Amino acid sequence: MSHTSTALVIGGGIAGPVTAMALQKAGIEATVYEAYPSTADGIGGALSIAPNGLNALAVLDAEDAVRRVGDPMTAMVFRSWTGKQLAEFASPPGDRPTMLLVWRTDLYRALYDEAVSRGVRIEHGKRLVDLTQTDQAVTARFADGTRASADILIGADGIRSTVRGLIDPAAPQPRYVGLLGFGARLAQTGLASNHGKMQMFFGKRAFFGYQILDDGSGGWFANLPHREPMSTAEARAVRPEEWMGVLREAFADDRSPAVDLIDRTDPAELVVTGGLEDIPSVPTWHSGRVVLVGDSAHATSPSSGQGASLAIESAVQLARCLRDLPHEEAFAAYERLRRARCERVIKMAARTNSDKAAGPVARVLRDLLMPVAMKVLAKPEKMAWQFDYRVDWAEPAVDRQAA
Repeated sequence: MSHTSTALVIGGGIAGPVTAMALQKAGIEATVYEAYPSTADGIGGALSIAPNGLNALAVLDAEDAVRRVGDPMTAMVFRSWTGKQLAEFASPPGDRPTMLLVWRTDLYRALYDEAVSRGVRIEHGKRLVDLTQTDQAVTARFADGTRASADILIGADGIRSTVRGLIDPAAPQPRYVGLLGFGARLAQTGLASNHGKMQMFFGKRAFFGYQILDDGSGGWFANLPHREPMSTAEARAVRPEEWMGVLREAFADDRSPAVDLIDRTDPAELVVTGGLEDIPSVPTWHSGRVVLVGDSAHATSPSSGQGASLAIESAVQLARCLRDLPHEEAFAAYERLRRARCERVIKMAARTNSDKAAGPVARVLRDLLMPVAMKVLAKPEKMAWQFDYRVDWAEPAVDRQAA
């Protein structure tokens, strides 16, 4: 049996509250420490919660909180810049929940409120600056001079994780994938519903996706190839009107609703996420009493459609391992359960990013070869490995290496 009874969770975004709820289910008291002084309401664009992510939330009885803020996404339809359909990816047949389209701000608030309603304590204004470990505990030191100690510490602090750097000063930094991200939410799109089918266009100069709901509302996102990386702050320093002009030009030749949806967007509502990034592999997931979860351990670019779902899966698996094993064995078992799957998703997303950021010559080859490739990839069985993943909470966790 595990001897872990308390935990510090660093990071209050998506992974942090889910990790705390999962630990609570495992009988471990967790407190979340968030660097920012207030909640992250209104931050971020659209993302998807895949069936596997919903299955992991179901282990915690938290899936309904997310369903209430999401809209069904029954398929993803890929098209060329001419409007020609290349492929349609639908969930494989079987007993699976329907994928959801959700705005990050709504997902964040739903998970935050759900955690708080269960008695999880979330402290704001706690920016981690250092940590120390002994044989009995780990202690976090925050920028405001306060400290906190527990049996273990979990880094759920994202792609630029402070915890990752503290346990491995040589840890890799985020890798820019050659794309800038934009998006917007519209109360009225002027378009007919696409009945849950997200439409995605490999445009001549950029990538565009949109979904229209039954009431005429909806949203769009764009991935714009850009040679030089830009941080979120740098990208947001450019006036929204300027970016919208750049996007209009990028999609001007495409036979898609991109320009019309951009024109309908209030510049003040434009979501600018800056450079898209990933980390292909993080060598050190844990050290002593400290472990990483979510983007701090396995950051995939948004092109995977699996970032939030992988973080939720990892949070639940980590808690399951800690429920049944001493922390050293639990961390090792957790990494063996998660590393290969997460890095496979990251690798697949990197190939998608290459298609989105294709130059003039590569774009011609892409448009010639993609219809054939899409026919192969669009087979339901090709996606099953992603969507069918389940955490068997009832099954005792085992340290197979020790066994």
